[in-house]
Amino acid sequence: MSEFDKPTNSRRKALKMLALGGSTGLFSMFSSAKARAEKYETPGYQKGAPPVTITRVRAITTAPGGSNLVIVKVETSEPGLYGLGCATFTQRAAVVVPAVDIYLNEFCKGRDVDNIDDMWMSAYVSSYWRNGPVLNNALSGLDQALWDIKGKRAKMPVYQLLGGRSRINVDTYIHASSTTVEGIADQVQKFMDQGWRHVRIQQGGYGGVGAFGEVVPDFKAANYARKTDGYSDQAEYLRRVPKMFEYVRKKCGEKVELLHDMHEQVEPIQAINTIKALEDYRPFFIEDPFSPENMLWFKQLRATTSVPLAMGELFNNINEFRDPMASQHFDFIRCHISQIGGITPAMKVARLGEWYNVRTAWHGPGDTSPVGHQANNHIDLAVYNFGIQEGQMFNEKVQSVFPGCPMIKNGYFIVTEEPGLGIDINEKEAAKYPIKYNGMGTLRKNDGGIIKP
Repeated sequence: MSEFDKPTNSRRKALKMLALGGSTGLFSMFSSAKARAEKYETPGYQKGAPPVTITRVRAITTAPGGSNLVIVKVETSEPGLYGLGCATFTQRAAVVVPAVDIYLNEFCKGRDVDNIDDMWMSAYVSSYWRNGPVLNNALSGLDQALWDIKGKRAKMPVYQLLGGRSRINVDTYIHASSTTVEGIADQVQKFMDQGWRHVRIQQGGYGGVGAFGEVVPDFKAANYARKTDGYSDQAEYLRRVPKMFEYVRKKCGEKVELLHDMHEQVEPIQAINTIKALEDYRPFFIEDPFSPENMLWFKQLRATTSVPLAMGELFNNINEFRDPMASQHFDFIRCHISQIGGITPAMKVARLGEWYNVRTAWHGPGDTSPVGHQANNHIDLAVYNFGIQEGQMFNEKVQSVFPGCPMIKNGYFIVTEEPGLGIDINEKEAAKYPIKYNGMGTLRKNDGGIIKP
């Protein structure tokens, strides 16, 4: 028997052949996998989008409708890709601009556009002293622009990224105002004929301003304060509110929902008594009965009346919503989205409201830009606990500056399927309407004491 034929060597030979065969098998398996990979490309949905970074953040100012508007434009490393957001603090518009052009621009350069929540929180705390309408509006413009970019990259409208449709479109309310109850009722009927189901009614301006006739208050007679300061007779205004609701209900019927904004311009106990007197007229809601400094009065108001309440327009910090919402002190979240920092914090507030049956009613007057209205609308379309949206009709000048301006049909804001927020800005047209000083002004009592909103 040769050495090769010995049992030990036979076993060694068998193991060597097995190893050789195993290597061949493995090589064959890897070759086959490689061939399959070359034959079948990775599906597009598995590839993911390449990273895109921010190259510049800047503010664009314009006032085509009279109100000062500030728009944030976020430019990116992908040619032609940019996002727009609303940073409108109309009463102090000029100070928002450097917050965007200097601080946010430097803060954002080189960052990944996809990391919205991280960027929001980082910007929020990086000033150390947080909140305030100037910084929050600047941050809102950035935040909304990033959502706009994300939608464009995904080739989807922003509402789809927030969870998709929860309704056909966004129900709105419109404003009816006159110095007489007859004039108010006529406007309400006109709006009902045009398809609106919700109308806010005001006799004169906030606090009845302009509806008291030819009155010279004592402070004006004494040349106290500025000539442009306004005057409100709080007692007369409060007497008129129930009469206004009674008249409009009789003339326009029960099908229309009626709203009213007290604008925090009366004493808390006066607001409580007046709201209780409105119960028989079934208001959809009464807005801002108290200033933010008087939030503890809500407990007494809630125990006194069943009239639905809306609050939050003057809140800056999203944490201001937590305790009153958990206590169910009001029924509608009435906040200005750019005031609290954009879509990201607004979604958090809306989701919190869902737990406590508090619905949304985002602030949306003429001093919210069309970009801001689009941000409102995309959230409205997506969240379960949507309540109502303040409507706004945009004139031709505004529409020329903002292609894709949101439009109302049959009382609804129509949300399109355009990617992102679905709106753009014509900077050449925007430059035709420079901003100017447009403060809110001061409202005073007969003796000159200030009435704070």
